[in-house]
Amino acid sequence: MIDLRRLRILRAVAHHGTVTAAAEALHFTPSAASQQIRQLSKELDVPLLEPQGRGVRLTPAARSLLGHADTIQALWERAEIEMRGLEAEPAGTLRVAGFPVVLTRLLAPMAAALRTEYPRLEVEILESEPGDSLDLLFRGDIDLTVVEAAPSTPSLDDTRFDQAPLFDDPLDLVVERGHRLAGRQSVPLVETARESWILPRPDTTCHAHVMTACGAVGFTPQGRHQAVEWSSVAALVAHGLGVALVPRSADLSPQLPVTRVPLEGSPAPARSLLTFTRAGARERPAIAAAVAGLERLAPGLVA
Repeated sequence: MIDLRRLRILRAVAHHGTVTAAAEALHFTPSAASQQIRQLSKELDVPLLEPQGRGVRLTPAARSLLGHADTIQALWERAEIEMRGLEAEPAGTLRVAGFPVVLTRLLAPMAAALRTEYPRLEVEILESEPGDSLDLLFRGDIDLTVVEAAPSTPSLDDTRFDQAPLFDDPLDLVVERGHRLAGRQSVPLVETARESWILPRPDTTCHAHVMTACGAVGFTPQGRHQAVEWSSVAALVAHGLGVALVPRSADLSPQLPVTRVPLEGSPAPARSLLTFTRAGARERPAIAAAVAGLERLAPGLVA
């Protein structure tokens, strides 16, 4: 008989990339995690790890086994749902995570609505960046997260997760109120090619969106200033230091002398937001209720 807990460790090694990182995530010592994988290898009579430089990597046999391990995990999630009853009212604790804009505009109002509708359900919210949220979801520390699609986002055929589109969030041009483009109903992005820009930090998904949007119309935005929070971006724009692209869902202070101008084009530049659960868990009553609540709220963010 195979100890399914050892499959969990193997899945963690594949997810986190190293035995050390997997052990830390699961609260094992690296030696204990390695021992569990060696024991699993012995039970199956196939090598699961092989040397690579100073570390190790998964063997082809281990990669093959992972697909089955993910299927087993998804089946267990579905079995729990069936045992508790698909028609059961949402109850217990639901743990959700998202980055700041998602937390303030979606998760908080969703949690408040669910608290009123389902008194036996407790929603716990955690602010977390997308990469960290997916790690938490994989480990079972949260049940649902909203992330921004990026090149690093797991693919649709990733057997660890179930993902679904939530909404597309258009990027608006934000300019100082006295700017030459401030009075326009809409503007082609190419008209900003010679402007000074306020750019997101290069290590962010938002930076990639801005560079992709500008590159698609033939220019690379230039600017001396970088910021992460949208409130900081808007403050720099308000002082005449440049223009910026900001998601429509982002709240900007009405006290700041800035103007949003929609971009022309079909489709206009946008970022896509997705809901993620563990594979097999989306039909759990509490998760299904939360996703439905998010879907009701999302259109109002980009109206």
